[in-house]
Formats: sequence, structure tokens, C-alpha cells
Amino acid sequence: MGADFLRLPAWARPVSPLAPGTRGVRVLLREKALNTVCEEARCPNLGECFSRGTATFMLLGDRCTRRCSYCSVGTAKPLPPDAGEPQRVAEAAVRLGLRYVVLTSVNRDDLDDGGAAHFAATVDAVRRALPQAGVEVLTPDFKGDRRALAAVLAAAPTVFNHNIETVPRLFGRVRPQGRYRLSLDVLAAARELRPDVPTKSGLMVGLGESDDEIRDVLRELRQNGVQIVTIGQYLRPSRQHEPVDRYLRPEAFEALAAEARAIGFPTVYAGVFVRSSYNAFEVFRSGSAH
Repeated sequence: MGADFLRLPAWARPVSPLAPGTRGVRVLLREKALNTVCEEARCPNLGECFSRGTATFMLLGDRCTRRCSYCSVGTAKPLPPDAGEPQRVAEAAVRLGLRYVVLTSVNRDDLDDGGAAHFAATVDAVRRALPQAGVEVLTPDFKGDRRALAAVLAAAPTVFNHNIETVPRLFGRVRPQGRYRLSLDVLAAARELRPDVPTKSGLMVGLGESDDEIRDVLRELRQNGVQIVTIGQYLRPSRQHEPVDRYLRPEAFEALAAEARAIGFPTVYAGVFVRSSYNAFEVFRSGSAH
């Protein structure tokens, strides 16, 4: 019986997304007609991050061409890319006073380049508006299109991030339109194309994987050049999504972090509410200090 049939443990209860201080960010996002993965993916850290005046911008609309069983982003026929979005993201970043901007997107398998040019244009717009800011990109797999990947990396992001999400055995169930080996290849290719740009990936736990399978994924990520890894608890967005198989206690995440460091990761961020873009600047800075 999955853990969703049990009471949610106290350590896995997120702060309310309606926490005081979130209104200003919400108003700005609506004013600029921008989406965030914080809202669309029902991130448990939304209240904390919005209260601190930060958010992860989600490019290319809020309609995804894929349907992953763990994700609450809507699946539908997307609208054409909005050519004005990169500039509006840059303006919002200036208004928020961001020192580090994280850009992600829905999957856009309908576009020839998967949205790569839009990513690059947004990195460029942010850099023009905030020359001293870091810019992290969290991209889809682009179906393995190396030209699309090269286009994003040509914009010289501060960090290139692509999430592996889960273990190979579960990919067919929770990421049916993705492939585990393809995601590893994307990370390896990014490292090859731009060895000066750190690569990052994230893993969810609690979907039915074993501890040994987690260790195997960590080893493969490191073998493919990934330098920054995040590990967090999967939390079911609704009853229509993949059920939680288990809740790991905080000390279990500490143990996973220790194992990841022993495998050779320079930078590890693990915890119940850790998400790939959560505290991204602090995570990057902690790694660059080594």
C-alpha cells in the first residue's frame, strides 16, 4: 500500500503557498504575463520563495506536450512562442532585484528546436538587463537534438540543468515520453560542448525506487560529468497523479547526501523539500567555493 494512504508525516508538510509576503511576486507575474514552475508544478517551497522575492520562470507557456504521471503542469496543444517573453522575464528579474535567475520551460516537442532558441534569447535578455546576475537553465531533453542543446549552451548560462527525475526501472511509468539513457546523454553532451559550464541534475525519491537504484543513478550521473545533484521527496500533487510509495525521513536525506559526496559530487543538496531550482543561487555558490 502506497504511503499516500497514510497520514502525511509532519516533516513532509509544506508551508502554505498563501504565506504572507507572496502577493507582490504574484502581482508582478500577472502584470508581465509570466508563468512560474513554482505555481504550475505546485512546488512546496512556493510560499517561502515568493516571500523572499524569488521565483523560477517557466518559458514557452503553461501547456506541455508531454504527460508525466508525477507532474501537475497541464498537457495540451501549446500556443506559439511569445517573442516578447524574454524581455518581460528580464524586466521582472530587474524588478525583483535577482542576483541569480533560473529559467525552465514546458516540453515543446511541437517546435523544431524544442524551444532552444527561446531559452537562448531569454538568457541574452537577462544578461543585458542584469549583467552581474547568474542565469541557470533547466531544460527539457530536446529529444536529444545536439544542435538545440548547443544553441542553449552558446548563450553561456551559468549552470546547465537537466533533471533525470527517477531511476531507469520507473521511467516507462512516470516519464513515458522520456528515456533514461537519453537524459544521461544530454547531460554528458552538455559537459562535452561547454566544459566551463557546470552541469546539474535532480532526482525525486518516493516513487517506488530502492536505495540501491538511487545509488546506481547517482553513480551514472557522476560518470556522465554531472557536478551538482539535488535529491528531494516526491509529493503527490493530486489524487490523479502517481502515488507516493514512501516518505523518507530527514536523516535518510542526510545519508543520501553523504553517499553522493562519497561518489564524488562536488555539490549536493538533499532534503524533503529540495527541488532542482530551490535555493539555486546558494547551491551554486556553495559549489563554486570549493
